[in-house]
Amino acid sequence: MRRRPRPPRALVAVTAIAVLAVAGCVSYDVAPRAPESRAAGAPPLLDPAQLYVDQRLAAMDLREKLASQVMIHVPGTEPGPIRDVVQRHGFGGVILMGDNIGGSAETVARLTSALHAEPGLPILTAIDQEGGVVRRLLADSAPAGRALWSAPPSAAEAAFRERAELVDRAGVLINFGIVADVTPDRSSFIGPRTLGESPTASAERVAAAVRGESGAALSTLKHFPGHGASPDDSHVSVPRSSISIEEWRRTHAVPFLAGIEAGAPLVMTGHLQFDRISAVPATLSSEWIAILRGELGFEGIVVTDDMLMLQRSGIAEYADPERNAVRALAAGNDLLLYVLPGDPRSVGIDPASLLDALVAAVEEGAVSETSVDDSVRRLIGTRRAASGEAGPYRDCGPKCWGESPRGQD
Repeated sequence: MRRRPRPPRALVAVTAIAVLAVAGCVSYDVAPRAPESRAAGAPPLLDPAQLYVDQRLAAMDLREKLASQVMIHVPGTEPGPIRDVVQRHGFGGVILMGDNIGGSAETVARLTSALHAEPGLPILTAIDQEGGVVRRLLADSAPAGRALWSAPPSAAEAAFRERAELVDRAGVLINFGIVADVTPDRSSFIGPRTLGESPTASAERVAAAVRGESGAALSTLKHFPGHGASPDDSHVSVPRSSISIEEWRRTHAVPFLAGIEAGAPLVMTGHLQFDRISAVPATLSSEWIAILRGELGFEGIVVTDDMLMLQRSGIAEYADPERNAVRALAAGNDLLLYVLPGDPRSVGIDPASLLDALVAAVEEGAVSETSVDDSVRRLIGTRRAASGEAGPYRDCGPKCWGESPRGQD
């Protein structure tokens, strides 16, 4: 029986514990003891998940930490080339696109199960499975987007439960699938993919979708702080809005807050610029991530939308992919997403140079290593929880390669 990930609420709890942990090579006593055997005033025993995160983080150098904050796409249905790229650079995640889907969910599961190299710490696999017009797994026939507007929230919960079970059968951990955007503009690019015609209606269905996915896939709310504030397409531009923070709180914030309160463990930041709130897109904005963390109380993983979209906007300020990566990390994103083509150089990306730039940014003080460690704790905590394993970290080196903690029968 293939191991299933813990419910998102449990993953968020593990992540929160990991954020509080202090990295370092320390010897811990992890054997359970009866409360009465402990001396008065003795420190509490450490949680095994916290211990693992501490030990795994302490074993990583700076480049390895930063590489774990990158999720990439490699075209093709064969696991070898994808795994080669992941292992060569130490990337922490892989997103599956249409060109990775070679058939049924069970066929995809054979691909995803072959990507994990380290026992007890699967890489983060993700997919855009909104349903409707955005679906990679074509067997998804559940209603999605605007088709759910006239249905009760329970219908959204059922649809996303079915969708998440399909994602899980494909061996994928994360679904970038819950559109928490809302717009009254029927001409909006994002409009057909939204889950409600008003902030309240959207919020009810977003929360229901999170509940539906719980226990089968890790839900992601997108595109923070709200793609519906502009009718434009962020794949080829940087949509802009002039609304105030007060108006945002009354409208676009509502579905995101509902999804966070329902337990969504990931939020995706969008290349969306709200001129009266931040002078840069949310993916590069420490102001927006501070609002997400402080005002909305989000403690999970913040992942960017595809970073190549910034370059495709044609705006000179975002033409340099390495500068974009540094700015996104400095803003507070935990995970940087790159939907790369077969030859990354064709879009100006060299993975090794990208990591060099991130390392230099930390060494020069442009990015805080403390914030890097906080992000990596969240990521390791989520990956460890998905493995279903417990106990301290053990470095078994190359002899472990080829063992997969997911997708086994």
